[in-house]
Amino acid sequence: MKGERVSAQQTVTQSAARQKTQKQQDALELLKNAYVKLKECDIASACELLDKALGIDLENPEIPYALKCVQWWIEQTKKLETINEPSEKGVFIISQLKPYNVFLGQLKEDYDQCLYSVKYFVYSLALFFFKDLLVGSHRNQHDPSFLLLVGRCYKGIGNYDEALNYLEQAVRFKREDAETLAEVADINALLAETKAAKALFREAFFIDPSKIDLESLESALITHLRDKVAALGYSKEALCEWIPVYASLWGVFSVKRELKQVEAGRLKQSIFALETEYQANPSRQEILKPRLLNRYFWLIDHYENIKEASSLVEETLLKIEVTDRNIYQKYTGYNEPPRSEGRGIL
Repeated sequence: MKGERVSAQQTVTQSAARQKTQKQQDALELLKNAYVKLKECDIASACELLDKALGIDLENPEIPYALKCVQWWIEQTKKLETINEPSEKGVFIISQLKPYNVFLGQLKEDYDQCLYSVKYFVYSLALFFFKDLLVGSHRNQHDPSFLLLVGRCYKGIGNYDEALNYLEQAVRFKREDAETLAEVADINALLAETKAAKALFREAFFIDPSKIDLESLESALITHLRDKVAALGYSKEALCEWIPVYASLWGVFSVKRELKQVEAGRLKQSIFALETEYQANPSRQEILKPRLLNRYFWLIDHYENIKEASSLVEETLLKIEVTDRNIYQKYTGYNEPPRSEGRGIL
């Protein structure tokens, strides 16, 4: 009798386990379908599927996470009813990515499939609103800001070739725009065009690091560099400025071009202006120092490229040392000899 009771209990336990496993599988299937609906821009259906999944499986933490993300975007899409122009609706949707990233920072964990599906929904919806400006006689090929937005949307849904098409159009109308150049560099990196990506990133961070939207960049080439520099403890404002400095020190921005004579002249003028501002505004030195250091690096590269007198290189190296001795030592590979304790330097 005792053996029969144990056997019956085991059967009940096994049956309960099978039912639980089946429920978990059913919930996962609903979660998977919700992500499909998101990519189809059917956010209402995605929300319904996630509600059902949560009712079946309360233990899978990805389900409530996804539901929170979807509900956040449902609230934002309600605001579209107050906007008349389709293109303005697209701009609004993209503008909500920054507050969305703040919202994500409040959640404890990340789920890549959820993040990708939501991103795909956002950029697909924006492209839907932009469509009238992208086809036929309404095709807008002369607004670099709009072309930049469209390029980012195509990048967001993984269509890198189309993204590059629009971003390169934007660059033709606005050649010295750091933000757009950084996006072109990012696409080249995603397409495994590493040489072009390094050259373009170097150019973008030279023009104006403060204009570059680091959160919009996706390639490992730049995100790994960003995270490594951020780990050094720089403020959010200063981070963009220090990225090209360490990219030079670590050999990331290693693809360089020859400067035209007029560009070399402008570089020297900008260095003089920055040196003056650096001395006059101590409160701005956190931002000005890395920008000045990067220009010193460019000037040395220029001198070496045209085989200028070594005295000019040495003069610039001295300026780097005076500005930041630690960076100077990293740049030159110089290590001070250790001091002998209690004996001074012999």
